[in-house]
Amino acid sequence: MPRLVDLTASMDPKYRDLVPKEFARWENIVSPKISYWTPDKEGKEVMMKMYGAPEEDLPDGEGYAAEMLHEMSSHCGTHVDAPLHSGRLIEGRPARTMSDIDLAELFRPGLVLDVRPWVNRNEAISIEALQRAIDATGQSVEEGHAVLLRTGQEEYANDQREFYEYPGMTGDGTRFLTGLGATILGTDALAWDRPTPVLVDAYKRTGDKGHIWDGHFAIRDKEAFIVQKLTNLKALPLSGFTVGFFPIKLPRTSAAPCRAVAFIAD
Repeated sequence: MPRLVDLTASMDPKYRDLVPKEFARWENIVSPKISYWTPDKEGKEVMMKMYGAPEEDLPDGEGYAAEMLHEMSSHCGTHVDAPLHSGRLIEGRPARTMSDIDLAELFRPGLVLDVRPWVNRNEAISIEALQRAIDATGQSVEEGHAVLLRTGQEEYANDQREFYEYPGMTGDGTRFLTGLGATILGTDALAWDRPTPVLVDAYKRTGDKGHIWDGHFAIRDKEAFIVQKLTNLKALPLSGFTVGFFPIKLPRTSAAPCRAVAFIAD
């Protein structure tokens, strides 16, 4: 049996309370709000009403447990972006949604590109850094590979400013990876592109439209699936593993939270 490594960030609702006020817009992608129904309270009351039964007719006077999720984005936690997230037309064809993606497309040989020595927070990850990280794996990126960027963001919790000041990808860097054959692009950062405030400032200063979400928009040229907010990449070898991203089966959406798991042969 292969060894399983969980690469999925927890969507604990307590993390919402840790988000600094200036980054409050990220709350619904950090975690949902969860209302917990316990067997001795809400679950008991619902079941008594449902059956018209007294408490003493329930085992130990209890009903069931359940949870209600609120204010949860389809891009919450560790998640897969469908091509639709980058626009209606991908490679000139109608963009695929999560409903259109076969699970086999999300189960691929993986490489960890450890770019930590060559990146800085709030700055672009250069093609040179990507190539150095590829060289360090001793492998080449081949058609259908999943490339997982280890940028060092695993060191920060979402109550720290550094969590929101991550190294990010550009359009040119994204096209470099898809041009090599990568069909899954993963990162341990909150998002694939450079942080939004960095992009907005660059666009306003220069008027260069290339600063508008250029990492994601590069998917319009060649289709790929972007996976964000991975964790535990330090537990993986740089190569020699398979990785699976198993999204919630949401219809026609631009993304879905997923369980990300690496499979390492004994």
